[in-house]
Amino acid sequence: MVKRVRVVRMSVEQPLWRALTAYRVLTMVYAVLLAAFARHDYERPWIAVTFLSLMVVWTLATLPKVAGAAACTRRFLGADLAIALIGIIVTPLADFQAQHVDGPTLPSIWTAGSVLAFAIKGGWRWAGFASSLVAVANLIERGEPSRDTLHNVMLVWVASIAIGYVVEVARASERTLARALEIEAATRERERLARDIHDGVLQVLAMVQRRGAAIGGEAAELGRMAGEQEVALRTLVSSGLVPPTRLSEDASEGAVVRTVETDDGEPGAGDGGETDLRTLLAPHAGSRTSFAEPGAPVLLPSAAAAELAAAVGAALDNVRVHAGEGAQAWILLEDWPDEVIVTVRDDGPGIPEGRLAQAEGEGRLGVALSIRGRLRDLGGTAELISVPGQGTEVELKVPKVSRGKAGSVR
Repeated sequence: MVKRVRVVRMSVEQPLWRALTAYRVLTMVYAVLLAAFARHDYERPWIAVTFLSLMVVWTLATLPKVAGAAACTRRFLGADLAIALIGIIVTPLADFQAQHVDGPTLPSIWTAGSVLAFAIKGGWRWAGFASSLVAVANLIERGEPSRDTLHNVMLVWVASIAIGYVVEVARASERTLARALEIEAATRERERLARDIHDGVLQVLAMVQRRGAAIGGEAAELGRMAGEQEVALRTLVSSGLVPPTRLSEDASEGAVVRTVETDDGEPGAGDGGETDLRTLLAPHAGSRTSFAEPGAPVLLPSAAAAELAAAVGAALDNVRVHAGEGAQAWILLEDWPDEVIVTVRDDGPGIPEGRLAQAEGEGRLGVALSIRGRLRDLGGTAELISVPGQGTEVELKVPKVSRGKAGSVR
């Protein structure tokens, strides 16, 4: 079953697109009025009329293109900037005097709308590219640029880059807010799940454990198993590992929809997307295995996460085989900016020096293939540290930017 939880979120970027839409219309009207008042000064008025007609039709026809980031494609941005540059270049053909008296170009300040579209769409780098082309066009149009020309060019260049930078900061803030909303929603879901499980399953398991211990015999073993499952279930619930979530934009109402999906073939259950590594490692937790993880999701491509989880499972198998059933194990998951680190440690007798090399020579390649081989395919490393009498520690590192047989890691 898919459960949808609505979380209202303000978009700081959308008002900029609405403002740009209004700016383009107003500056279009301004450029037309400016040309109408100066119509007697044009040496070739038909050039001015042709370009302004093209600008008006283009502006009105492409209003939906500047309504949002999705519709504002690179092809549109390129065509829009090309029209602005053409308007600047052909200005001397319509009015030769404008080249020498610092008069306005045919598109006038409408040109800045094209540069602002680049800034809002792609940030400060795109803005710098577009404003630089406009600056070159203005300098060519003037021939011998004056101080006012240089001042206007520099103003557009600095302002557009500043706006592009502000847009990038706003987008980063929105991503942070969306992540916080997702974590908050997951926390509420975890608390609800914990209450339901505590009122039912956990109490039954605890009762089976107590009655089994009291009866003895085979019932005692059943009680012990129930106790282990109770500990594992408590760990799973308290770690906040709820089903995979997805944030999507409901364009009709301007809200964020968080979709909780089951893993019965629904999207997000290993279909090439990202998987929270915590959900794959948490089932290992039990009465003899402790699991410590970050409070936020640790996302990796599904194939890479599965390989890393399999390597952890192989390390735990080695703990059970070589350290004994009574050994205690600890799993530590760390999410660093450039890599994900999983450490598996036990309190067993440790591995004698040279034992691993001897096992590989005898053809027993569990560590070499199951652990190191998987990590090598992911572009990562597996380091084993063991001191006789002090247990064994396996440190698995996977870089977030790598490519391997299991897929690419962010």
